[in-house]
Amino acid sequence: MRTGNRTRPVLTSGPRTMLLLNPLRGILSARPQVLGLTRFSSSFVSRMRFLNRLKQEDEACAAALQDGQLVLFHRLQPLLQRGPTGTFRPVTLTCSGVQSLLQNFGSDGPLLEDSILIGCSEQNQAQFCLDVGHLDQAAVAEFCAGTFIDLRKSFFLLPGPAAQLVAKAQALLRWHQTNGFCSATGQPTHRNRAGSQRVCSSSSIIYYPKMSPVVIVLLSDGSRCLLGRQASFPRGMYSALAGFCDMGETLEETLHREVAEEVGLEVQDVSYSSSQHWPFPHSSFMLGCHATVSPAHTQLDVDRSELEDARWFTPEEISSALQAGVPPRGGRPPDVWLPPKHAVAHHLISEWSDRQRHLQASE
Repeated sequence: MRTGNRTRPVLTSGPRTMLLLNPLRGILSARPQVLGLTRFSSSFVSRMRFLNRLKQEDEACAAALQDGQLVLFHRLQPLLQRGPTGTFRPVTLTCSGVQSLLQNFGSDGPLLEDSILIGCSEQNQAQFCLDVGHLDQAAVAEFCAGTFIDLRKSFFLLPGPAAQLVAKAQALLRWHQTNGFCSATGQPTHRNRAGSQRVCSSSSIIYYPKMSPVVIVLLSDGSRCLLGRQASFPRGMYSALAGFCDMGETLEETLHREVAEEVGLEVQDVSYSSSQHWPFPHSSFMLGCHATVSPAHTQLDVDRSELEDARWFTPEEISSALQAGVPPRGGRPPDVWLPPKHAVAHHLISEWSDRQRHLQASE
């Protein structure tokens, strides 16, 4: 930013001045729209600052909990409820509702202090999560008219925003459960009220929740895309290739290495698409990319210790898999199906399919 004296033009009355002011009048006449955009931006900014204050001030966070919403977990499984239309949503309770639940099962009220801040609604209502794993699972589920469901299954049942919320909640709950002691001193760590950090009681070392960077890539040879599956995947599910970043690697270096290791191909061009937090196996930061290989060098050499299968798919096969959706529960899954719609892998595959369709339409 430049500083110092600047000469300002002087406007005097007259026809020329009126012509100069006409564009300004046009801008001012649109002022309500500009203010509307400002209000929208300010709403986001106010929520972010509200959340930041709750992370920094324990008293403010404790007060926000009294008027907040809580999502319940039982040993890291979220409590979901099926609606009249068959769709699922997380069960959200008020602070008083959770207190009633705890009293009903003879648990201590201070358990609420274990709740963790996970977000803020558009109405500036703080959102928290709490794991009640010490209570009887079936009894709590019945009391709340819901069901505790494994998070992987939940991802196929919940809409995108709800899935991401419970994923973040479970990741934070898991992090706190596994970081109770300082790795340097072996002494207990203590969390702040929001649960955004833990501090060693001996050395004052501060620990923050972490995500492991993972590159996920959809390879294409120009007319086909490459999908693979691990032995642990549900039957028939294929996805984009993925791998953890090694220490010191760039995104591009990880991508080149993982493709070479898993399917024996050399990557040419790389383009970034989008990112996503993924709670598996223990909080991953997914960096989604597209990459190309030479059409003359597409022979696969699959590392069977990494992948059960990998193969090329035509645009028609991908289109069918996208339309198939997730397999019906209890029914026979389709031959090929894809990760849930809100997964970055699904996003990459959809992007590639759209590009292929546009290319075919332009030919």
